[in-house]
Amino acid sequence: MASFKVTGGRRLKGEITPQGAKNEALQILCAVVLTAEPVTIHNIPNIRDVNQLIDLLGDMGVSMRRLSESSIEFDASQVNIDYLESETYKKKAAALRGSVMLLGPTLARFKKGRIPSPGGDKIGRRRLDTHFFGFMKLGAKFNYSPEDGGIYEVDASELQGAYMLLDEASVTGTANILMAAVLAKGKTTIYNAACEPYLQQLSKMLNRMGAKISGIGSNMLIIEGVDVLHGTEHTMLPDMIEIGSFIGLAVMTQSEITIKNCQIPELGIIPEVFKKLGIKMEFRGDDIFIPSQEHYELENFIDGSMLTISDHPWPGFTPDLLSIILVTAIQAKGTVLIHQKMFESRLFFVDRLIEMGAQIILCDPHRATVVGFDRKQTLKGIRMSSPDIRAGVSLLIAAMSANGTSIIDNIEQIDRGYQNIDTRLNAIGAEIVRI
Repeated sequence: MASFKVTGGRRLKGEITPQGAKNEALQILCAVVLTAEPVTIHNIPNIRDVNQLIDLLGDMGVSMRRLSESSIEFDASQVNIDYLESETYKKKAAALRGSVMLLGPTLARFKKGRIPSPGGDKIGRRRLDTHFFGFMKLGAKFNYSPEDGGIYEVDASELQGAYMLLDEASVTGTANILMAAVLAKGKTTIYNAACEPYLQQLSKMLNRMGAKISGIGSNMLIIEGVDVLHGTEHTMLPDMIEIGSFIGLAVMTQSEITIKNCQIPELGIIPEVFKKLGIKMEFRGDDIFIPSQEHYELENFIDGSMLTISDHPWPGFTPDLLSIILVTAIQAKGTVLIHQKMFESRLFFVDRLIEMGAQIILCDPHRATVVGFDRKQTLKGIRMSSPDIRAGVSLLIAAMSANGTSIIDNIEQIDRGYQNIDTRLNAIGAEIVRI
């Protein structure tokens, strides 16, 4: 496994452009299976999870023509649905959690599907009940085979529109059900649907392909099933999680950075949450300028009580950025409670931050209290391992702000979600060596 050797204490200066949105890419790429006509996708991030999904699509018989470094034309006219029976498919799909979103398109177009228990981050239980509940509401029939790690086989020969109230506003669950419903007979209503920008992008793309989806951007999606979908062209949003990561990185390292082409209206309350940490930023057109900041002070609530930052379904604060908020608070003035509601293992990386010298109390698997240093102390470099994508980048931010040298192992986790992060940060003054 590869590692990063990080020399801390470097102040960065310059411009950096966020990659295409990882979470959007995993949905959009699965959607190309819904049509036999060509679909062209732009701003595809060059990251491990996305490349694994593209590889899996190729194995299924989807042909591809690369138009540029980040643009590909996909043609799913010759999909070999029998490939889903192979051991190769089972192995590759099990290693990639995003593969679960192939189920909706294959059920819709080919009336059957097969999926192993998928992989991904080890950040707690990530059940698939919402996906399966929605498919069953549409008339799909499931058969689970526990042998060899577990396989879900699905018969969707008679998909029929239905009303459903999701038990959680799952982003991937909503996307999966939506992709199945667009070719089902009749009307489908998805209540308590996720409404993240990724879902809005997918819905708009499907409508351009001929789907009939209304309620886009709300928590109630109404889908009138159609017989066939057509080709289209789609450009992905910049990755809001990478934008937030760069904001935290700039502040922790006292750097002056301009984050280019952010599509600021699509960021929701993300900038406002960072401002609650006392972080200054300027919107310059569609760019975000982060000045070098010696001090930043956490806000309190209006009644004077301690600030709490927690995750919520969109348009609330995304759980993917809580790790970044936590590490950024280390050098703030004040105290903040970080409440990670969704995943019970996502805060366990704080042990490494405590080893680096941070003042953090892990209250329970979901909550951590950070007592900021106000720059009066500096973190020290250590050897550590990246447990998941977001924690990995949080540890990278901590290492870049620390005194001395840090080694971060298991950086394959970081590569899953961040495109050439070492090269791009080195270009504006970082010192990160891949070893």
